Amino acid sequence: MKVLTFGTFDNLHPGHIAYLSEAADMGDVTIIVARDQNVEHIKGRVPEGNEQERLLALEEVFPDATVVLGDNEDYLKPVRDAAPDVILMGYDQKLPPGVTEEDLPCPVQRAAAYNPEEYKSSLRRENG
Repeated sequence: MKVLTFGTFDNLHPGHIAYLSEAADMGDVTIIVARDQNVEHIKGRVPEGNEQERLLALEEVFPDATVVLGDNEDYLKPVRDAAPDVILMGYDQKLPPGVTEEDLPCPVQRAAAYNPEEYKSSLRRENG
C-alpha cells in the first residue's frame, strides 16, 4: 500500500518519528516536506530549519521512504504525483488552506497521538 504523509517536520522529534513510523508500518511511505515559503504563509513564521535541512533529516531517519519537497504553487501536485492509496495525517494536523478531504484522491486516516503533552511541536517551541 502506498501511504502519503506530509508536514513541516521542523526540529524532528519523537512525535514526528512515531507518526512516520506508523505510516511505515502501513506500507511504502512518501513524505512531503512543506516548502519554507508555504510554512511562512500558513503558520506566519519561517521554520527553524530550512526545507533542505528538514528533508535531509527525514531521509537519514527514514532511508526507505521517498522524501520530496512540496510544491510552492499547488499543494495537491505532490499528492497527485505520489498517487497514494491512503493519506495518514497527524492526530491534530490540518489540511493546507483551500484543500478539503474531498479534494484528495484517496481516504484519509489519522495517526495516533504520541505523548502530545511533551512532543507537540507548538509546545516544544514555547518551552524552548
